Amino acid sequence: MLGTAILAALCVFICFGGNWLWGQTMIERPLVVGLVAGLVFGDVRTGVMMGASLEAIFMGAVDIGGALSAEPVTATVLATTFAITLNVDEKAALALAVPIGVFAAFISMFMKNVVMNIFAPLVDKVAEKDNPRQLTWLHFGMWFVNYFIFSLVTFVSVLAGAKPVQQMVSAIPKNLMAGLSATGGLLPAVGFAILMRMLWSKQLSPYYFLGFILTAYMKLPSVAVAAVGIIIVALQWMRDKQLLDIENAQKKAPATATPDQNGASANEQEEEDFFS
Repeated sequence: MLGTAILAALCVFICFGGNWLWGQTMIERPLVVGLVAGLVFGDVRTGVMMGASLEAIFMGAVDIGGALSAEPVTATVLATTFAITLNVDEKAALALAVPIGVFAAFISMFMKNVVMNIFAPLVDKVAEKDNPRQLTWLHFGMWFVNYFIFSLVTFVSVLAGAKPVQQMVSAIPKNLMAGLSATGGLLPAVGFAILMRMLWSKQLSPYYFLGFILTAYMKLPSVAVAAVGIIIVALQWMRDKQLLDIENAQKKAPATATPDQNGASANEQEEEDFFS
């Protein structure tokens, strides 16, 4: 299990730390993390399936200020590791991933709001000295410490928690395991519901019901529904562009009828001058 724990910690460090190394590259998303973990542990299918399911769960989790709703990287790596190395049912692993993500979010808030603030006076001191090289070393040093802690948490969880988790899974009654599997199957729907609650509007509701009809009644796969969505976006874009071109043309066109002070247009004024 030592090698498995090291690989899991490496996945967290690459995806979580690498996400903020050159700006936010979005490799911390569960879909990418699951793929990386699947490649590392030799089961790409399970990794992608776990990542896609957890992406649906954590898609609506929004971080506001210093408050984090959930930390998806640690949750995805641990859930994928348990599913591949311990042969835990995928839906049960999804159910375990949610509390892991919430617990990791508390660690992240503690690291960012408490531990990293300890270095703030040192950063100010180095900035006052106008020493960019030392400031760069300090920046990447804090980056390494922050994400090394998360990797260490993952390492300890896999190494020390592998046998307890395996024993716990083996001791779970079949009825309870079935309940966990059913709960894991519902969690993606909960994630989409949270996202839809933020995005819902009367203007977008027809598209939602169209997608529901295509999926639930016409049994179209997700790729086909996505293709229909792309066609609708293209048609809407062409319509908006046409209306915008007409509006711009009307603004550029010269006024053909300019009323004078008495309310008569230029054409009417010319007719009066001709017959007078």
